[in-house]
Amino acid sequence: MSRTPNYEFQEWWNKQREKNTTNTNNLDSLDSLDDNLKNLDHAHSPSSPPFTALDISSSSAADTSADHDHDRSGRKERSRSARQLSWVFLLKFQQLAANLGWLSNGLLFLLRTGQRRIATDSASFGDGGDTSRLYRAIRFFLITVLLLLVFELLAYFKGWHFSPPDPSDVLGVIGVVYSTWLDVRASYLSPPLQSLANLCTVLFIVQSVDRVVLILGCFWIKFRRLKPVASVDYDGPVQSVEDFPMVLVQIPMCNEREVYQQSIGAVCILDWPKERMLVQVLDDSDEVDTQQLIKAEVHKWQQRGARIIYRHRLIRTGYKAGNLKSAMNCDYVKDYEFVAIFDADFQPTPDFLKKTVPYFKGKDDLALVQARWAFVNKDENLLTRLQNINLSFHFEVEQQVNGIFMNFFGFNGTAGVWRIKALEDSGGWLERTTVEDMDIAVRAHLCGWKFVFLNDVKCLCELPETYEAYKKQQHRWHSGPMQLFRLCFLDILRSKVSWAKKVNLIFLFFLLRKLILPFYSFTLFCIILPLTMFLPEAELPAWVVCYIPGIMSLLSVLPAPRSFPFIVPYLLFENTMSVTKFNAMISGLLRFGSSYEWVVTKKLGRSSETDLVAFEKEAEPLMRSNSLHRSSSDSGIEELSKLELSKKTGKTKKNRLFRKELYLAFILLAASVRSLLSAQGIHFYFLLFQGISFLVVGLDLIGEQVS
Repeated sequence: MSRTPNYEFQEWWNKQREKNTTNTNNLDSLDSLDDNLKNLDHAHSPSSPPFTALDISSSSAADTSADHDHDRSGRKERSRSARQLSWVFLLKFQQLAANLGWLSNGLLFLLRTGQRRIATDSASFGDGGDTSRLYRAIRFFLITVLLLLVFELLAYFKGWHFSPPDPSDVLGVIGVVYSTWLDVRASYLSPPLQSLANLCTVLFIVQSVDRVVLILGCFWIKFRRLKPVASVDYDGPVQSVEDFPMVLVQIPMCNEREVYQQSIGAVCILDWPKERMLVQVLDDSDEVDTQQLIKAEVHKWQQRGARIIYRHRLIRTGYKAGNLKSAMNCDYVKDYEFVAIFDADFQPTPDFLKKTVPYFKGKDDLALVQARWAFVNKDENLLTRLQNINLSFHFEVEQQVNGIFMNFFGFNGTAGVWRIKALEDSGGWLERTTVEDMDIAVRAHLCGWKFVFLNDVKCLCELPETYEAYKKQQHRWHSGPMQLFRLCFLDILRSKVSWAKKVNLIFLFFLLRKLILPFYSFTLFCIILPLTMFLPEAELPAWVVCYIPGIMSLLSVLPAPRSFPFIVPYLLFENTMSVTKFNAMISGLLRFGSSYEWVVTKKLGRSSETDLVAFEKEAEPLMRSNSLHRSSSDSGIEELSKLELSKKTGKTKKNRLFRKELYLAFILLAASVRSLLSAQGIHFYFLLFQGISFLVVGLDLIGEQVS
């Protein structure tokens, strides 16, 4: 006869089993419950043999049974833990495989793209090929760096990297050469490199202080709500037509078939009395079909009643400056008081003149009112996003601070209104540089004229979407100022302006922001930093390589807060562009032939197709109010089809290779391998990512991709 079961023990046993099976699956729980029920059945069964009964009163039997069940539970737990660990490792392996697959696909895409572009672009490169002096210097630098890397790797595997060979020992030829190399680099190469690094570091700190001061000035303007104030409001009660000054509007263009319609359409619907405004379309195109398209567009608006004329020069000398100078020599210009200038891709809002011209009223010493640029394609690709960061800082901080505190800044060449008397007093447009806008601004400032910048008046325009177009634009923007500095340095010293303005022009406007900035950024991060990996006796501290550049990038992104995720790409891209800016600065300073090249920045007309119909709709009420008549034969659909035809007849685009950027990528990647041997963490990561940035740009993967 079986004994009565001990329910106290049964309750404890169930609690232990629940504790041990919390992480098991449902099947294991059901199996354990089934075993428990079978044990209970055996305990209560009257027909069970005496030796199968559970004798709870006997402590030894209870302990034996508990130990047996505990061992069984432990084995199950260990099997479950092993199974769970296997699943964890399997999941980690799957994630690792996915990451490796992503990296391999990216690398394969990069290699295929590079191979394809090398095959299709072997005859002509996007940066001038072998004719560039800087290119030849970089190529020599690359060969030197690769030889040094092979030498250092050989020394590393021989153990000399950690314990240099003793010249007194018996060594082979390689050991003697390496020992001599250590002496030469420590005694003769590292000291001048360290001196150059210290000089560039000082320049870097000075330029960083200048940027911080500009940021503080911008914060002060925001805090005190400082802004120019107009003395008259043309949007107020209806005024007589004679109260509106005569305004001449100029649109210089050259072979810009993609964007000519949007600028002409936007200017023709400006909210200004038609008898007080004349539009000049200054076409320097040498493509006959483009000339015909622009003529047809001008004729269309003439039929609608707009006062617009078409001008074409037969002799295209002086580029944009020559075009503007020729237009200002017309006899009827003397009847106008102000001139507004818009490039071919700019689209002023209808109230642009009403927001800018009033600031001239009562300020006879005011020469220029400059509006801010806004971009229709700033989110098109990574290149346009990074340009938006740069230009947002330029307008929000540099132009606004200089306009408020100095009444002077560089004219941006477009989206501005000039007093014609100030242009004539300053000598008019000159063809001596490729930055005619900065030239006329400096000369007007030396004559005592003042400028006003309007940060809240924006004019839409388009950013270059290909790296080739952007590179050519930046070359012109950075070579021209050095040309101008050579030409006007003595004029600045002889001028009658205060010494404070002379110092601002020479040391801040020209030297610090136009010469020192591209010099140290290229020399420090593309030359000195890789060399310090092979000449470790000279070094750059981590705060120069990482911390200060990171802080400066953060400050640069403040005017464009939506671009904060692009801080790191912005920092790397700015260093990548330093080679182009440095080359342009040197060519302009030393009067190389490339500094006098003017290449029109190609635009794609992203906004033309969507804005053309909008111009048609906006033009209706203005035409009725200004007694303009619309030609019945013209329609938005016809203009769209004409635009599409003009785009199809354009030149075929393709992505290019850029040798200087590619060679610098290999230099930086080789230096990163050398830094890895020395276990320099921050320097390794900076060189690695900067090298990848140069590689991406060199393969033309950053802008628009053409299939």
